[in-house]
Amino acid sequence: MEESPHKLHSKLRLWEYPDKYIFEPIDGVTDSILQINRADGSMQTIGEMPQHTQNAKVGTVYGVVGMIRLLIGSYVLVVKERENVGTYLGHPIFKISSLQLLPCDHSLKASSSEQKKMEAEFTALLKASQKVSGLYLSYEVNITLCSQRLHDLGNESKSLPLWRQVKQRFLWNNYLMELLIENKLDQYLIPVIQGYFENFSANIGSKSVNVTIIARRCTRRTGTRMWRRGADKEGYAANFVESEQIVESNGCTASFVQVRGSIPFIWEQIVDLTYKPGFEIVKQEDAAHVVERHFLDLHKKYGAVQAVDLVNKHGSEGCLQERYATSMGPILSDDIRYLHFDFHKICGHVHFERLSLLYDQIKDYLSKNGYFLSNEKGEKVGEQTGVVRTNCVDCLDRTNVTQNMIARKMLESQLKRLGVLAENQEISDFSSFHTSYKILWANHGDEISIQYSGTPALKGDFTRFGKRTYQGIAKDGWYALARYYFNNFADGTKQDGIDLLQGHYIVSVSREMAPPTKRGLVETYASFRVAFALIFISFLFAFMSLRQARNGTRHLLESIAWTGLTLGITAFVKAHGRHFTNRPRFLTTHY
Repeated sequence: MEESPHKLHSKLRLWEYPDKYIFEPIDGVTDSILQINRADGSMQTIGEMPQHTQNAKVGTVYGVVGMIRLLIGSYVLVVKERENVGTYLGHPIFKISSLQLLPCDHSLKASSSEQKKMEAEFTALLKASQKVSGLYLSYEVNITLCSQRLHDLGNESKSLPLWRQVKQRFLWNNYLMELLIENKLDQYLIPVIQGYFENFSANIGSKSVNVTIIARRCTRRTGTRMWRRGADKEGYAANFVESEQIVESNGCTASFVQVRGSIPFIWEQIVDLTYKPGFEIVKQEDAAHVVERHFLDLHKKYGAVQAVDLVNKHGSEGCLQERYATSMGPILSDDIRYLHFDFHKICGHVHFERLSLLYDQIKDYLSKNGYFLSNEKGEKVGEQTGVVRTNCVDCLDRTNVTQNMIARKMLESQLKRLGVLAENQEISDFSSFHTSYKILWANHGDEISIQYSGTPALKGDFTRFGKRTYQGIAKDGWYALARYYFNNFADGTKQDGIDLLQGHYIVSVSREMAPPTKRGLVETYASFRVAFALIFISFLFAFMSLRQARNGTRHLLESIAWTGLTLGITAFVKAHGRHFTNRPRFLTTHY
């Protein structure tokens, strides 16, 4: 592909003055120096550096991710540390290791105490969001597009600044870039995606093969596991991720894309301190319409769609499966298909090799819709005309295992077409390559899971080692407990930070300074820490009184009273469990 004339700044010297920030390019391109006012966040480019630099703190950053305005101040997000993690179509790809928040909030000094307090709450969310995982960037190539779409991009589009070539739904810093775009800072506008990137090279016989996975998370309905379920009324599904597997060998490139996403109608699973909260389908009468919008959008973007639904047909998940299948009925055609595969019933917790039964049902579809392929001259000789959309409830664990199985089958097909594998060979015949490939997919599943649930994927030992292990099952138990903690006591705040950075919640003076909504007594004073402390103290006194019961009736009665109080508080907390969890402030639910 032709290199864009709008070269991005990849390394900047950051000068922190008392009244301004100056970003000086030190990557060989010095035609624009960016200056940002620390009082109001206003930006301008200057021709040369100030002569007096003795009052400045100097550091190095690797790009400006964007700027966000809060109630009073503005805040610049920059890449503090990065790691080169490989190449995409010959261009280096970097993972963001550390972000830094630069405040432009000197105007706070003239603000009221109430405004300062609210600004501090918002900035705390931003600071917590500096730890967001799985962010990747490239200064040279558009990583929001898969290989096929990048190949089909016209010369006119390739001549545009990189930020104007991107696929908006996969652009993590889309909202953060708006102020930079207004100021026409093309050379500072670095597209960032959230997802995963990794590649490896290994030999199969005498042939060298390079395999890459790049996952792109959609920003339209992004968030945490329990606070972003289902789809919105526009049909955008939670945890929607496009995963592309790229194979390069003999000068040829083959690419295969899969997608995942939550069951695409409006449903919730609000945390309430129970291990597995109940599912609630909201506005059931709208489910078919939302499903139709979702799949028509997928058809427009990818061509034919094969939906693979892995949820249980019976039990608590059964209501979701039934509604999904019923809603799909009116839109089924040769181009939009639906297949239910009861993963837990067929595969259990150890027999994942039975996924071959699923493959047998979709292999004709995969063969028909193919994959992208370019020859040694860079000419397109094959294209992917359809996609497999896989889901379970979380679109993590069962989905990871299933996508890995499909990708593996497609990889073997591609390698045989490229003349790397013989017709009777499999990648498992080449242990070094096979091991690297399994690790690649296991890492991919873990990273996608961490971004959504806070923990690595369950069932990852099968992807990593090809079988279930006792250690893997034990890890799954630990991860399940960690997910319970995050869901109930951490993800509400995390969701607020995500919504703030993504522009799903925009701070405004009129809204933030309005009187708070009146809440009920329980909701106002509910605190899990207080409840837990009361339960523990009551139990302790009950236990101590019971030990003294033989010394007199009074101690026995005290023990009964304390036991009753313990049970009463426990029952109260259980009955009002939703009010004792860490809930998002910016998210409206339907309960």
